[in-house]
Amino acid sequence: MRMKTGVPQFLILVLIFGLSLPLTSLRADKKKDKDREKSLRQETSDQFLKKWLEQDVVYIITDEEKAAFKRLTTDDERYQFIEQFWLRRDPSPDTIENETRDEHYRRIAYSNERFASGKPGWKTDRGRIYITWGPPDQIESHPSGGSYLRPQEEGGGTTSTFPFETWRYRYLEGQGLGNEVIIEFVDPTMSGEYRMTMDPSEKDALLYVPNAGLTDMEAMGLASKADRFNNTDGTRMGQALGGRGIRYNQFERLQQFVALQRPPQIKFKDLETVVNTKISYNLLPFNYRTDFIKITEDTVLTPITIQLQNKDMTFQNKEGVQRAAVNIYGRISTITGRVAQVFEDVVIQDVPDSLFKQTLERKSLYQKAVPLRSGLYKLELILKDLNSGNMGTIYRGFSVPKYEEDKLSTSSIILADNIEKLSLKQVAAGQFVIGGSKVHPNVSDSFSRDKTMGIYFQIYNLAIDEKTHKPSATIEYVLRKGDKEVSRFMEEQDKLTGASQQMTLEKLYPLKDLEPGRYNLVVNVTDNLTKRTISPVAKFEVR
Repeated sequence: MRMKTGVPQFLILVLIFGLSLPLTSLRADKKKDKDREKSLRQETSDQFLKKWLEQDVVYIITDEEKAAFKRLTTDDERYQFIEQFWLRRDPSPDTIENETRDEHYRRIAYSNERFASGKPGWKTDRGRIYITWGPPDQIESHPSGGSYLRPQEEGGGTTSTFPFETWRYRYLEGQGLGNEVIIEFVDPTMSGEYRMTMDPSEKDALLYVPNAGLTDMEAMGLASKADRFNNTDGTRMGQALGGRGIRYNQFERLQQFVALQRPPQIKFKDLETVVNTKISYNLLPFNYRTDFIKITEDTVLTPITIQLQNKDMTFQNKEGVQRAAVNIYGRISTITGRVAQVFEDVVIQDVPDSLFKQTLERKSLYQKAVPLRSGLYKLELILKDLNSGNMGTIYRGFSVPKYEEDKLSTSSIILADNIEKLSLKQVAAGQFVIGGSKVHPNVSDSFSRDKTMGIYFQIYNLAIDEKTHKPSATIEYVLRKGDKEVSRFMEEQDKLTGASQQMTLEKLYPLKDLEPGRYNLVVNVTDNLTKRTISPVAKFEVR
């Protein structure tokens, strides 16, 4: 049988099947190539992101940022996170260059070149400190060890040492480090692997050699070398004539050791060109504070209070009245850059000429209370004096706590210039209102002796007695100046009667009997039913 074309049917079948086989194979090969490309792209992406998290920024990323990064589900989100990560650390976000990022990778390259010792330089202790905190202001290097005259604080006398280096930073910002940070690295194995140490005697090569490398007191027979092994401060240092300085205190050494291994604090920077911060920064100085009041388990009322000194504002006379006006712009965003709240307002101060001089010695307050979910946020505040054009800016991070339902907790302790009870008509209306009271926070936590300090806070999740259906709590206030206890008093029981799981406490404390100085107010809260305790602390100054 022949087709109309004159081509035998079996030949057509052969052509059809013969051509379809390589076409099917070609499609399969293309699919394999596409899958292979996708797999390679995914593998490359995974390797890059893992390397970025576990190597590139391992020393400078905060725990909150790391947790946020791990919660992201797509590469687009992760790459956006990385971009925001460096933007938050960029000292000049209005330029193309990111000086912080460039300097960070320069430090990694230098560490790999300078500190490698059987493992990459970035993994070593010296590499970690260099990458995290930058080059020290001074390095005392003893690459071969040898004879060493101890400083008097370490006992004095001459000994022989392993290779070691002493790094000195004049000042390190953040983590409570501050001035004169001294770090010692020792190579006790003589392998080039320097370890950061808290014990200055670790570099002593003659430590275990009897009657060798004696301190001054040991050489004079006033101490025994064996005494070094009975120290309770974690060191093997000998006794020092005249005692040791504060930096040799075991708690100071431990605190510094831990702080050095934490990520440096983030200097939050503005991500949009609202004002030229280089020109306006701090020309209009102001202070602020954030407080936290529980609404629900995961929603927290966050009052943001701004304080301006009237003398820093510019007043203009108009028909016998001095007027100052300051615009306030605030923006709150999450760690990933999502804007959570924006607020704008104006503070106006009108003063008659007759009271102008007295008014300049006072301050002006503004407060905006916003509901936020628990988590980490960035706050950007920009203030502009409308009469002078002066501006002030603050960019800070803050953490909104999570009030878990089964955990005893408290709000912020608000130390206030004034607390006043409101009538039912006034409740929940206007600035500074919390529940049934108007609370004016003292933003600087600094009080004059002739004033009375207000104390306001709330207690959450007290247990309820099954029989009385009421909680039972003991509340004790402890006032300390340094290590000295100044006073201790209990909350009056009648104020606790009829309380529920949430309790609000307000107190006025006269300061006339306190000497000028810095104080800590510790509030010990005990749930008598569950025996759970919590002790929040508020700091203030009496002048």
